[in-house]
Amino acid sequence: MTGIEWLVVLGAAGAIAWVNWYFFVAGRAVATAAPAPTGTAGAAGVQRVAITVDGGYSPNTVRVKAGQPVQLVFDRKDTSSCSEEIVFPDFGVRRFLPTGKETVIEVTPAKPGRYEFMCGMSMLRGLLVAED
Repeated sequence: MTGIEWLVVLGAAGAIAWVNWYFFVAGRAVATAAPAPTGTAGAAGVQRVAITVDGGYSPNTVRVKAGQPVQLVFDRKDTSSCSEEIVFPDFGVRRFLPTGKETVIEVTPAKPGRYEFMCGMSMLRGLLVAED
């Protein structure tokens, strides 16, 4: 191989490594759900977490108590088509997220476990961790 071919191979390997790091490792923010504010409709016993959607989910990992309802408040800031939909396969939820508007999704993880959520293209990913 010539020097230029080696540069192309190294550049491609570096790009692949960066993409994998960006989508699967970087920015793993974790939040623990807090009780919903007093006066919120249906707030008794409801856990609530705000999640910003802007090139990914922040936080992208949410810890909650199993067996209690959870309100996830998605605030979509970006306009990319990838982030316009949120999917919770374990709960049968698929919702449109309008830009600049908060969207509340309520789920109840019946038992402890890990429940993934993602964009409609499965490129942006998050995790709901239900604990005892």
